[in-house]
Amino acid sequence: MAKILLIETSSEVCSAAIAEDGRILALSEMADTPSHAAVLTLQIQACVEQSGIALAELDAVAISKGPGSYTALRVGASVAKGICYALDKPLLAVDTLKSLAMAAKNAEKDVTPADLYVPMLDARRQELWLALYDEQLQELSPAQPLILENNSFEVFLQINTGNRTFGRVVLSGNGVIKAGSAQISEQAVISFVKKCSAAYLTDLAEQAFQVADFQDIAYFEPYYMKPPNITTSARTPF
Repeated sequence: MAKILLIETSSEVCSAAIAEDGRILALSEMADTPSHAAVLTLQIQACVEQSGIALAELDAVAISKGPGSYTALRVGASVAKGICYALDKPLLAVDTLKSLAMAAKNAEKDVTPADLYVPMLDARRQELWLALYDEQLQELSPAQPLILENNSFEVFLQINTGNRTFGRVVLSGNGVIKAGSAQISEQAVISFVKKCSAAYLTDLAEQAFQVADFQDIAYFEPYYMKPPNITTSARTPF
């Protein structure tokens, strides 16, 4: 039975959890934290105490790999790598959007083979980061940016489904409020899964562990989708 530390820092929510054999034993979350770096290690310690599983007893560390916030993802990756290096543990990387799609599917009732799942993250202004999955959570469209204008979401669906007939389009993630206000599709269903959570990484992390889908700790980088917006001061240096 795998004991896995789960770390989620892709959005405004900072969370950590410890799972054993796919079952959450401890979870610590903080929404809208101003600094993931200030709270993540404290959350991990809280999970250790709550679960009774020491870091040295872990079988692996799983990180939500993005897309998401550049700075927040780097915090999560740095902490995960540090633990893996120090304790010689393997690193697992879980797709942030797929974890949201799986959580939304698990939360839905009367799931049908015609359902589609669109996890989405708020990328500021009128932009979303999203992906498209079928009922089996097979990827129909990889993660990509989408600007909400005119019928851009309907076009996104048409391009990535072709002539396929589909039913409900289940939206999840913190981009659903923006998407919902734009009335993007008559077939859209808003999931209550709106925030990223370490708990949602559990199933995919366990699957990755079972097939030894480990990351190279030295070279692993999160998937940022966009480079950071770094500006330089216009002030003349002395």
